[in-house]
Amino acid sequence: MTIRSMLLDAHSRVQAEAIAAYIGRSEERMGELIELFLHDEYRVVQRAAWPLSLVAEQHPELVAPHLEAMVLRMDDAGIPVSVKRNVVRVLQFLDIPERLHGRVMDVCFRMLEDPEETIAVRAFSMTVLANLAKTYPEIKNEIVLLIEDQLREGATPGFRSRAKKTLQELSKPGKKES
Repeated sequence: MTIRSMLLDAHSRVQAEAIAAYIGRSEERMGELIELFLHDEYRVVQRAAWPLSLVAEQHPELVAPHLEAMVLRMDDAGIPVSVKRNVVRVLQFLDIPERLHGRVMDVCFRMLEDPEETIAVRAFSMTVLANLAKTYPEIKNEIVLLIEDQLREGATPGFRSRAKKTLQELSKPGKKES
């Protein structure tokens, strides 16, 4: 059975975990999943996002070679919400290469400030930006202002919880990493 047929067979947590287990530590199978995630039809792309995020959490080194292509996909018009959600979710677990910092910050700031964006995408964007603020402390104030503005507008409990954790993280003194 191919990864594509597994994705089309069912869409559930159990299936996503089975696909992630099938991929395991295989670079070849991960490459197959990434190819489906980036270039297949809508339904396959959408279903590939979940196992991709599970593999990234367990084996981030398998995702690293594909990170640039994933980040570039975020600029595509009409990108499915599941793809955005899972790419940004994955970015929370990885050491983002310096060459992608600017692009990732741009994408995450845009998604965080977009009131039409889903709560999960905005929450994951907050975390990614807070992680990058450890290297670029000059972005802390902008992140804080965006979060506080959205909290004033009336945020969901999930957003408020992530915002509180992010604001606490941003308020910790730290020095610029090299």
